[in-house]
Amino acid sequence: MDSSNRTVSFAAPRGFGTTLKSDLKETFFPDDPFKQFENQKPLGKVKKGLQYLVPICEWLPKYSLKTFQYDVLAGITITSLAIPQGISYAKLGQLPPIVGLYSSFVPPIIYAIFGASKYLAVGTVAACSLLIAEIIGEVASPKTEPALYLHLVFTATFVTGIMQTLLGVLRLGILVDFLSHSTITGFMGGTAVIICLQQLKGMLGLKNFTTKTDVVNVLKSVFEHRKEWRWESAVMGIIFLILLQFTRWLRDRKPKLFWVSAMSPLVVVVSGCLIAYFAHAQDHGIPIVGDLKRGINPPSIQFLNFDRKYFPQIVKAGAITGLIALAEGIAIGRSFGIMRNENVDGNKEMIAYGLMNIVGSFTSCYLTTGPFSKTAVNYNAGAKTPMSNAVMAVFMALVLLFLAPLFSYTPLVALSAIIMSAMLGLIKYEEAIELFKVDKFDFVVCMAAFLGVAFISMDMGLGLSVVLGLVRALLYVARPGTCKLGRLPDSVLYRDVEQYPDAARNSGIIVLQIGSPIYFANGNYVRERILRWVRDEQIHLETTGDELQHVVLELSGVVTIDMTGLETLKEINKTLSANDVKLGIINPRLKVMEKMITSHFMDKLGKENVYLSIEEAIENCKFSTSKPKKTTSESGNSSKGAGDASDDASQQV
Repeated sequence: MDSSNRTVSFAAPRGFGTTLKSDLKETFFPDDPFKQFENQKPLGKVKKGLQYLVPICEWLPKYSLKTFQYDVLAGITITSLAIPQGISYAKLGQLPPIVGLYSSFVPPIIYAIFGASKYLAVGTVAACSLLIAEIIGEVASPKTEPALYLHLVFTATFVTGIMQTLLGVLRLGILVDFLSHSTITGFMGGTAVIICLQQLKGMLGLKNFTTKTDVVNVLKSVFEHRKEWRWESAVMGIIFLILLQFTRWLRDRKPKLFWVSAMSPLVVVVSGCLIAYFAHAQDHGIPIVGDLKRGINPPSIQFLNFDRKYFPQIVKAGAITGLIALAEGIAIGRSFGIMRNENVDGNKEMIAYGLMNIVGSFTSCYLTTGPFSKTAVNYNAGAKTPMSNAVMAVFMALVLLFLAPLFSYTPLVALSAIIMSAMLGLIKYEEAIELFKVDKFDFVVCMAAFLGVAFISMDMGLGLSVVLGLVRALLYVARPGTCKLGRLPDSVLYRDVEQYPDAARNSGIIVLQIGSPIYFANGNYVRERILRWVRDEQIHLETTGDELQHVVLELSGVVTIDMTGLETLKEINKTLSANDVKLGIINPRLKVMEKMITSHFMDKLGKENVYLSIEEAIENCKFSTSKPKKTTSESGNSSKGAGDASDDASQQV
């Protein structure tokens, strides 16, 4: 369509209520969940609302026996992985092993009801287990005060659940976005390193070990107690680790044999139990898990402890582990959903995670989320719905009721081998290399998390990485992208002249593009950058005997502007006018146009200097009246006026 038939819209600004409604919708409801309720009768709206809040109400009525067969197979498969992982990660968190099994019974049932991902498998994770032990261990020792320590862990899980639920209800998932991919990669890699090193206690059969998690103290403790090293334990651990790594290698080479890798941890546990029982492993310096009581989860709501002495550490543990669990679980759920072209609502997932952790804290469970290894197995096993989690819960209940005592003979070295094998897969050095090649600052963020976790502490490493990420975000905000546009040969397209050096420039006219909102954080920079473009262009034109007559700002990338930004544009206009240069604006967005009209900037600029397209702006500038040649005296006065205007603009900003 011919753009000459179009005119710029100078409609009256919308009312405050309309603007606020639009802003709130874009901030908290970018996915527009209310769209599904349009044109629905009252009963239909109730049905849709129930399906939205409780996803099982959506897929269960359409559930079939064939689908159930797939989910049963997947549920049994992930149960075989949940048993050894549950025991292992509970020991990593300095918790009774039975708590790890409890955590694979109740939370999966809650997720099957409220979860949005078809493929996510619920369970405990190593990083959060170790982080809980590190933070809660500062106020309660798991060795000297085991009951208090356990109760504080339950309380931290409750705090995590409340926080996650509130984030989901208030649709504040944006907070999780501050844990960038680089941060997660570095954090998980650093955590994997220190967890692997901590497993040397089990691999070497050590009885005494440091409670600190950093690399230096862990290695120091290992060599200080070298007299406690047991070769029997080391040999068994190496054999188990080689077996587990071989199955992982086999799975990568032949994906259809994923079940071999999924079953291998259970095979290691069963083999370890048999060896420990018949060879009397304890007599040879190979410690075992010990007593595992039969029975399903006992209530723990009465053990929640909100004593002011411990509450700061409880909140710290709950908040940090909760955010990490959300970031990891939602990312994993979405990644597997994308494989089948299915969308996962992050806010609904937060509510599901929150509810399962709240209920879990009432039933002797600790923090659960969606671990990658178990979710991958669930996906590859053919899971079709969250029912696979419910199936896992049923089989875990059977294990707790009838088989739990049999796992009491599990050698700790077997659990150490399982954890080490899982952690080795989390050290993604290839991603770190890719970050270094693509974006050096992202690599620095990743390394800050990795080295901070490995050599300082987990929370410090995570915090350092997040701070660096925020600094980078602030730099993007404070230094928005600007560029000078030129016309591509044999085209009507205008592009960055730095990217396309052959782009043609129009003598006496400079077109500048601003690529972000203009507000208090970057107003001064935008003004200085535009004036620098103008000075450079004037110097360039002096060599050809031409003069700069028009500066046109392309604002399609400026989605909003505040009062400081408007003052910035006023100062730029004032400075240019003092130099006898006209300012023009191309395609201001709705919010920007409304504020320009309300602040009367549009009256000062002139509506005739606002254009729909670059082509229209260039044509109008070319046909506008050229400036008359100045006398020497006029030129000097004009320069003086420009300098004064520029100084005034600096003082205002």
